[in-house]
Amino acid sequence: MIKISQITAVIINFFILYLILRHFLFRPVTNMMNSRKARIEGNLAKAKDDMKKAEALKNENETLLRQAAEEGKKITKERKAKAEDLYAEIVAEAHKEAEIIYDRAKIEIEREKEKAQNEVKSAVIELAIMLSAKVLEENIDEKKHRQLIEDYLSKVGN
Repeated sequence: MIKISQITAVIINFFILYLILRHFLFRPVTNMMNSRKARIEGNLAKAKDDMKKAEALKNENETLLRQAAEEGKKITKERKAKAEDLYAEIVAEAHKEAEIIYDRAKIEIEREKEKAQNEVKSAVIELAIMLSAKVLEENIDEKKHRQLIEDYLSKVGN
């Protein structure tokens, strides 16, 4: 059987092995595990902080985006109002110019009408003078008188 001295030697060897393993293996492994745990906890804390910062930035960006959209709508509305005002102004100016052109044309037509009337009057007067001169120069009988009137009317008709 196993003797007590062998058991004692095994226990002492086990205790020495435990001390050696504790000194060279357990402490470094425990230290490494503790440092790794601390690093992981630090990374988790940093990740939580980063998540909070990202959420804050997201909210800020959404707010800025909403403000930019509202500002864009406002600018578009202002530009549209200005364009409509400019359109109305251009149309009003065009109407004024059209009225001026119409009035000028009306005046010009009136002048041309008066000019034509004056020319017709002058022609009638000239023909009457010529007719009177012929009548005075000649002794007119009924037949010749009718001929002169027909000539006069044909000239006036043209």
